[in-house]
Amino acid sequence: MAQEIEKKFLVKGDFKAEAFKQTRITQGYLSSVPERTVRIRVKGEKGFITVKGIGNASGAARFEWEKEIPVEDVRALLELAEPGVIDKTRYLVKNTDGVHTWEIDEFYGDNDGLVVAEVELADENEPFDKPEWLGEEVTGDPKYFNSMLMKNPYKNWK
Repeated sequence: MAQEIEKKFLVKGDFKAEAFKQTRITQGYLSSVPERTVRIRVKGEKGFITVKGIGNASGAARFEWEKEIPVEDVRALLELAEPGVIDKTRYLVKNTDGVHTWEIDEFYGDNDGLVVAEVELADENEPFDKPEWLGEEVTGDPKYFNSMLMKNPYKNWK
């Protein structure tokens, strides 16, 4: 099974001019307990179901399994999902190192104003360039997990 290793940061500057792709994402959770989150999402024109395990001590690595499913199935499962839906646009930006790609999520609705960037790594200690628009690292901080943003949205933090 696959393991996801990623670092997560707040975004403090403008990155959109560097984006080579953007996709609207709507997602909900059938289970949001940290030991096993089950996410359903519509990403562009495709549907997915994803199961994630609990993160390691640093929060950078965890089990992840994902399968494409029909969008109609996602829409039906969203009716069974826990309260709260995540709505965001994901921007893809090539990193200056030529190796990594940043996934930058701009949130809407109850999480409007929150912008978070993630970079996937092959190893937790793998080096990568940090663009000037990158802010504070929030890897492993549960309040930035999408499954937590539906329970305690960004608008409540202020």
